[in-house]
Amino acid sequence: MDVLLLGTGASDGVPNAWCGCATCAEARASGSIRTNNSALIDGRLLIDCGPEAPRQAQRAGLELSGVRTVLIGHAHDDHLDPAFLMHRGWVSEVPLQVVGPAPAIARCTDWLAPDQSVVTFTTVTAGDELMLDGYRARVLPATHHALGEAVLYAIEAPDGRHLLYATDTGPWRSALLTAVTGTRFDLVLLEETFGDAEPPNGVHHCFTTFAAAVDDLRSIGAVDDRTRVVAVHVGHNNPTHDELVRRLAELGAEVHPDLTLLRV
Repeated sequence: MDVLLLGTGASDGVPNAWCGCATCAEARASGSIRTNNSALIDGRLLIDCGPEAPRQAQRAGLELSGVRTVLIGHAHDDHLDPAFLMHRGWVSEVPLQVVGPAPAIARCTDWLAPDQSVVTFTTVTAGDELMLDGYRARVLPATHHALGEAVLYAIEAPDGRHLLYATDTGPWRSALLTAVTGTRFDLVLLEETFGDAEPPNGVHHCFTTFAAAVDDLRSIGAVDDRTRVVAVHVGHNNPTHDELVRRLAELGAEVHPDLTLLRV
């Protein structure tokens, strides 16, 4: 399973264009820009398609014509820019399945011609399980809200590898831990938005809750020493790059720039 991190940043990215903090200043000076979180699996399965995901694919030298399924975690703009459906519709008549919770799907429908039959929508809720182009996807509850339900995804690839895509969320809901008990993940993409700052309303992670979330997964065998834990949805409240790498390494986690290819 190949996972391309199209974007690794929180909703305002890093740097925030309006901010002069040390983290934003470093990113601006180095050109190490984090765009909205998005991941492309094996060139076929796209998770979260915010406003910058298609352009990020172009920067990687890729086209998205091989994508047959788009999974959306929730309806916030950084995870879903439904204009991608219009842009795709101008050039492609290849079938595409778009999957997400009801508020996300509701944002999509106006971006397609009324008589089109190429794109199909599948509304899901936590607890659902479905097969998507050879991948098994389990829909998990996020500790987050976005005009209604927000979800996370556990993906089993055709080669048997397991991915947990977990953004946006705060501390796990008990139903999630129950659902993933018995699954060992090869790769966990876990949000770490706020660094040492306090996440508002408990719907994101800081260093402390990120560490606790990983420990929770270890306690049920979902994460072990072979699992790669990668911090994503990184916000500018985090420290500058070298310190961020060091702090996450202490938690057994990695962090990478946009357009990093993870080979699992």
